[in-house]
Amino acid sequence: MGKMMILTFNDNEEMAIKRIIAALSDETSFEVIQPNFSPLLSFPGLEIKQHQHRVLQGGEEISLTRLEYSTLVFLASNPGIVLTQTQIFEAVWNMDSDSCHSSVVNVICNLRKKIEPDSKNPVYIKTVLGVGYKFNG
Repeated sequence: MGKMMILTFNDNEEMAIKRIIAALSDETSFEVIQPNFSPLLSFPGLEIKQHQHRVLQGGEEISLTRLEYSTLVFLASNPGIVLTQTQIFEAVWNMDSDSCHSSVVNVICNLRKKIEPDSKNPVYIKTVLGVGYKFNG
């Protein structure tokens, strides 16, 4: 089985990435997969309008910090998938960390207070003990 590498890049980097892939394609096989980007992530009672950078709960706008919003989008874009604290930290904070535990836990706690009907019994963001978190939509 081969190895898989996932690259994300902005529009300005697209030409450089195409040149790199073209240069390497003689020696390595590549399969380009476009992620399914949905400008609207919709769940019962919760909408994330990515093109507007807005979150609505029951039609009411919820005010989120940048880290809360990015964490929510990351989790909601991967519903049902258990994500570790390290995966969340690296995706949202865009850096590696040996001790990301408290940062992720604090953001998840704040998110639950803002989007969950009952933050003590979350509907959307579930804890998977000893592993991480998953989003149920």
